[in-house]
Amino acid sequence: RPLRPGLFLLSLMGSEMSGSSSVPVDYPPPLVVKAKGVHSATVIFLHGLGDTGAGWHDPVAHMLGPRLPHVKFILPSAQTGPVTLNFGFPMPRWYDIHALTEGAPEDEAGIKQSVDYVHKLINDEVAAGVSSDRVVVGGFSQGGAVAIYSALTTPQPLAGAVALSSYIPLAPSLMEEVTALPEHGKGTKVFWGHGDADPLVKYAYGLKSKELLEKLGVPVDFRTYRGMQHSACDAEIAD
Repeated sequence: RPLRPGLFLLSLMGSEMSGSSSVPVDYPPPLVVKAKGVHSATVIFLHGLGDTGAGWHDPVAHMLGPRLPHVKFILPSAQTGPVTLNFGFPMPRWYDIHALTEGAPEDEAGIKQSVDYVHKLINDEVAAGVSSDRVVVGGFSQGGAVAIYSALTTPQPLAGAVALSSYIPLAPSLMEEVTALPEHGKGTKVFWGHGDADPLVKYAYGLKSKELLEKLGVPVDFRTYRGMQHSACDAEIAD
């Protein structure tokens, strides 16, 4: 059955927009689902555009929690702000979106502000006693874009990263940052799931993202889900 369809989505590897972001400073408190057993690992999972962390409670924490009793799930919510693509209508978003076409301008300041927030969540887990190599960062759609950028640019080694129906944002900037990082940044294992019928973040964008990661030396487990549109499914979550 399909889970959490995306409401809208974005550009791939477009031109970067400089300048300050219009996103407010504060983020809503994340939804935290405690480990059912002894906590020794953490999953941080970011929702897509127009959604909230609570929207991924069932397909992530509820579905995976019984299989992973040692894992705490952190489901952050994005700030609400105007989305240019939607005529400035405000909605939860990790950064602004200007168009769905490849090569459209990207909100560099907004993306990097969200990446900084994810890095803070990782650091908070480490400060609480969880080793960074026991932390996984993932996300769906726009959230997946932020998650991948965050996972590959954190100075600490992670257990892995997950991108569902997503793409690589700010590709030139990411390549530069990853190249400058210690070797563990390029060693972060990535799981990438994508439906081959996705009309928003097209399947071809996922394949291009896979190729870019491979050029950086990042190991990618890319899974194709036949007939799936801009959504997720039980089989993908189980994988």
